[in-house]
Amino acid sequence: MRRREFITLVGGAAAWPMVARAQQNERVRRIGVLVASSADDAEWQARLATFNEGLAQLGWIEGRNVRVDTRWATTNAAEVRKHAAELAALAPDVILAAGASTVGPLLQATRTVPIVFPVAN
Repeated sequence: MRRREFITLVGGAAAWPMVARAQQNERVRRIGVLVASSADDAEWQARLATFNEGLAQLGWIEGRNVRVDTRWATTNAAEVRKHAAELAALAPDVILAAGASTVGPLLQATRTVPIVFPVAN
């Protein structure tokens, strides 16, 4: 084996652990979702499916580089507050407030996590 081939081989092999480490260190982002409806609500299931499809189109794949934690709080104010506190405790990167009744309890639960409240007519 020639000297240049050897140096190329050793140099390439030395870089492999760094490449593997870089791929393993990709941070998984967390999105919290608080829905003021029951889990069997077909309309909200369809909306969340569309949300997940949109994430996938942008390269955010559940289980690979993003984790979506969804809480179904129905319309019970105590349930909404309980689930808002649960989501805030997870320290997600952002929380999606799905429903007008979820914003206030989320703001009470956290002032450090960004809360997104989409409005659709």
